[in-house]
Amino acid sequence: MRGVSTSTPARPHALDRFFQISARGSTVGREVRGGVVTFFTMAYIVALNPLILGFAEDVNGDLLGGNGGDNLAAIAAGTALVAGVMTILMGVVANYPLALATGLGLNAFVAFSIAGQMTWADAMGLVVIEGLVILVLVLTGFREAVFHAVPRELKTAISVGIGLFIAVIGFVDAGFVRRIPDAANTTVPVQLGPTGQLAGWPVLVFVIGLVLIITLWVRKVRGAILISIAATTVLAIIVEAIAGIGAGGAKNPTGWALNVPALPDKIIDWPSFATLGEFNLLGSFENVGIVTAVLLIFTLMLADFFDTMGTMTAIGAEAGLLREDGTPPRTRSILVVDSLAAAAGGAGGISSNTSYVESASGVGEGARTGLAAVVTGVLFLLTTFLSPLVEIIPSEAAVPALVLVGFLMMQQVKDINWADPDIALPAFLTIALMPFTYSISVGIGAGFLAYVLIKVVRGRARTVHPLMWLVAVMFAVYFAIHPISSWLS
Repeated sequence: MRGVSTSTPARPHALDRFFQISARGSTVGREVRGGVVTFFTMAYIVALNPLILGFAEDVNGDLLGGNGGDNLAAIAAGTALVAGVMTILMGVVANYPLALATGLGLNAFVAFSIAGQMTWADAMGLVVIEGLVILVLVLTGFREAVFHAVPRELKTAISVGIGLFIAVIGFVDAGFVRRIPDAANTTVPVQLGPTGQLAGWPVLVFVIGLVLIITLWVRKVRGAILISIAATTVLAIIVEAIAGIGAGGAKNPTGWALNVPALPDKIIDWPSFATLGEFNLLGSFENVGIVTAVLLIFTLMLADFFDTMGTMTAIGAEAGLLREDGTPPRTRSILVVDSLAAAAGGAGGISSNTSYVESASGVGEGARTGLAAVVTGVLFLLTTFLSPLVEIIPSEAAVPALVLVGFLMMQQVKDINWADPDIALPAFLTIALMPFTYSISVGIGAGFLAYVLIKVVRGRARTVHPLMWLVAVMFAVYFAIHPISSWLS
């Protein structure tokens, strides 16, 4: 019949069928664009992770990736490799527009709270165990029990405390905040700059970087963090070339804090994966004891596990993918890949990998499927060949990102009910003690103990989850481990 088409609709191609692109109302072009945008909004981690992990010494005074001076490039290459592989796995297995990389906060905990107590191999072994524990919790369904054991607002306080801790690290590493050299003559432990005033070109570079990153962020420029790091690094190279400032130290207090910026001999190079496989699964138990090792694993797990739950739900809500019960499709697959990523980060020697909320930027560009994650992952793999660039980035150019990330994590503080002493006091101790003691585990432990104590003295002990009782006892032993050890000996 005329005017009536007898042709059948075109059958979706294999890529469309595998990722359900049309079914989710997207196109290949949108997925590719979304994957690229996600990569550029989180690629900063390739530069930032080495600056957090690369200068922290373990119990033997060794650096992660070796003491030869090229460890930053090795950490960067490992960071990009693990992020690329695990993000591709997320796209293929879970078909979800979610990218993964080394977790900020988690890497700070490993660098500043764990590595000083043991070797780097032992510390990364703890990360592997943490990932495997989370995997077991996911596969057995026990994750719900763990998730509900810790009060929601206490989880929020942990995230806020880590954010404040990260911001403090940023200010200290930039030389904006300094330890007072002769603290015996004053009760004030820190001050502004080396003499109570800002001094030196490196601090000015940091301030300019902070102004730039804030400006870009409030203007909602995509890739604000990466743009800021790149632009401020160029400025630092120019400043160093003109002024010849040199490395900081006792004789040069206004020098560059960690590494001196200079043009690299080469931009592209075969990557060195010196950190891969550098982990000792059980060495930590021998060095710090069972109780301390278990508590460190639990602390890692707590931060990693709950962040993932919130991130995947937020991304699903942004993409319109959540089911009626508020959970994403293939929830278990998402959590399995995320758990494997945590273990893979330890095995790769670059700290636990986790899901990134920056994936929302790709979703905002139209990404709805795992194809976007595959695109992001491939770009991370290509970045491994650019790792020499990381060696030229001074901390003053990178740590403004820590300050911004700290602010973003701090925003959650509004979700805590400060009128309820049952949760307000534990939350306050959790948030305050992390930066004040330079220890994430101390903040979490104090918060957990305060929560159980307040419930008991107010006659509400029955409302405390059994797992909270167990963890509180473990933290009590953790804090009293030295007097207990002395008494037993």
